[in-house]
Amino acid sequence: MNRLNIVIQYLLPKHWITKLTGWYANLHGGWITRFTIALFVRFYNVKMEEAQQSDISSYLTFNDFFTRSLRVDARPINHDPGKLIFPADGKILQFGSINEGYLLQAKGHYYTLEALLAKNNSEIEYFKNGNFITTYLSPGDYHRIHMPCDGILQEMIYIPGELFSISKLTTTNIPNLFTRNERLVCLFNTNFGIMAQILVGATIVGNIETIWEKNIIPSQNKIIKHWEYSKNKNSNITKLSKGQEMGRFRLGSTVINIFSNQKIQFNQQLHINYITRVGQYLAKGIQK
Repeated sequence: MNRLNIVIQYLLPKHWITKLTGWYANLHGGWITRFTIALFVRFYNVKMEEAQQSDISSYLTFNDFFTRSLRVDARPINHDPGKLIFPADGKILQFGSINEGYLLQAKGHYYTLEALLAKNNSEIEYFKNGNFITTYLSPGDYHRIHMPCDGILQEMIYIPGELFSISKLTTTNIPNLFTRNERLVCLFNTNFGIMAQILVGATIVGNIETIWEKNIIPSQNKIIKHWEYSKNKNSNITKLSKGQEMGRFRLGSTVINIFSNQKIQFNQQLHINYITRVGQYLAKGIQK
């Protein structure tokens, strides 16, 4: 059965399914939309009491509900300046060291920094022997992504690709899953070195947004796009604070964070499948 599911992953018209799902998620469907949201809330046990708008009838589209904001007190931020926080609600798929440019996807499966960053050689050296953590957001999770620490946006790279679904089955059976899927690489200068926050697309992820750019994924043209903010004298410097929202998924996926060599030490309590919550202690930072 698992083998059949993997074969189906390769054969599915994933981009067309994603477009159709995105259309429905943006539909002002009245009672149909409310019915869909109600079923979703019940099936995934969504904690609507945490949302700023707990009444499902206040959401005009499914995407409005899916990208819902939370109450201010729902995700307290650890304000210790020496600690980094989780950027997303979800669970840890993998974390650890980047060994000579290789990251662990699942037992027996590795992928490279070179592929993840689309051969962006100027950035690969920052992370070659650094650290990484992969956080999976399930459909029922809160889907806004936040900053682990203060940072100044340096670059952003959109990398086109496939839209394989992300799950334990696919991570353990599809080689180079995260480097095959569409993704958005956001590079920040922080007090703990250069940090990348990578938002990975998947089946039915209609698009990924950031607070400085909108509707980036998926793209009709299969070309890599590159923005250099720190070198553009005409652009405003984008400074983001620890805990601040930086982007969101319209339908769920995965966040990969990578850190420079010897700049962080992970919280010793972390383990695979650890449940993450925005604002909680991720790692101790090591100052420049």
